[in-house]
Amino acid sequence: MKIFHFPCLEDNYSYLIIDEGTKEAAVVDPVEPEKLVSAANEHGLNLKLVLTTHHHWDHAGGNEKIKEMVPGIKVYGGSLDNVKGCTNKVENGDKVSLGADVNILALHTPCHTKGHISYYVTGKEGENPAVFTGDTLFIAGCGKFFEGTAEQMYQSLCVTLGSLPKPTQVYCGHEYTLKNLQFGLAVEPDNVKIQKKLSWAQKQREAGLPTIPSTIEEEMETNPFMRAELPDVQAKVGCQSPVEALRKIRQMKDNWRG
Repeated sequence: MKIFHFPCLEDNYSYLIIDEGTKEAAVVDPVEPEKLVSAANEHGLNLKLVLTTHHHWDHAGGNEKIKEMVPGIKVYGGSLDNVKGCTNKVENGDKVSLGADVNILALHTPCHTKGHISYYVTGKEGENPAVFTGDTLFIAGCGKFFEGTAEQMYQSLCVTLGSLPKPTQVYCGHEYTLKNLQFGLAVEPDNVKIQKKLSWAQKQREAGLPTIPSTIEEEMETNPFMRAELPDVQAKVGCQSPVEALRKIRQMKDNWRG
């Protein structure tokens, strides 16, 4: 399994997932489909699937165009999200295969939108799995609660995504990492892992490089929203439960002007 990232629009990421044995490929949120189709052609790939994380235009806005460019391509999207161009609706637990060795599991991760799907992707034995989290989980952050509640985001982040294997590579929908880590330090000023990751992320961005992927393990160490489970973090924001802390940290982030 190979994964390539494509910066799109101002700060979005689209992705190409390749089954190396068969050269079959899937694209995640191809908002600028020309970029991905041209890369696929260059590498002699057979584009089979579009995996849409949610209905917002900067993720689903290229679906109709890619269907014109690649006749017969299947477009997957959450059954509760009205995803543009969707041909195959998925629900939590649905499985899709790509080529000989790549398996995709749909995880319902609602809150940012009510039908948001994260795609958990596994390759051959020995390869690290990956998860494409759209706008639910960002590196050191999470999406705004546009269509859901703190309870739902807790379930999506800490239960559904938090229970994935720790080495799982996290590929999110936007390059928001620097601001997220700066905010994380405002919540936990003494967290050395956040300090180190911020310094690394600054160097990456100065060099014009991405900060993806992260891992589930790194997120548990540096993401204030996933750390809302910890009594220490709850105390820092004056709360006594994970959901309450998550709600409070989201409010703080919405008002933060760091």
